[in-house]
Amino acid sequence: MASLTDAEFEAAEARGREMLETEPRATSVRYDRKTGRVVIDLVNGCTYAFPAKLVQDLQGASHDDLADVEVQGLGFDLHWPALDADLYVPALVAGIFGTRDWMAKELARRAGQSKSPAKAAAARANGSKGGRPRKAVAG
Repeated sequence: MASLTDAEFEAAEARGREMLETEPRATSVRYDRKTGRVVIDLVNGCTYAFPAKLVQDLQGASHDDLADVEVQGLGFDLHWPALDADLYVPALVAGIFGTRDWMAKELARRAGQSKSPAKAAAARANGSKGGRPRKAVAG
């Protein structure tokens, strides 16, 4: 491991103190079985809740596994022992529920499921023309 200079150590310590004062941190967490939401009480007095099914590492988990959640890391982390899942509170509050790749795919999947009069009309128009055109094969 590389050794730190006193200046580097002091700068890191200052960043840590700033994080403690400015970043969202949890004082408590619970899983609400009725709504399927994880509810986090924050140190600033606010409460943040999100549907567990929106989170990559929590999808498909049982209610019992979701209910077994604890606050760790000075309130920065949530841990589900049975799922071996750890989530970072500031990221959750910012709406980050998985990896960048997973989030992009999930947003695309949800957009594809959306229904609107315009989307239905476009599907009917494509259908009357014989459906979606085939992709041209380069060669």
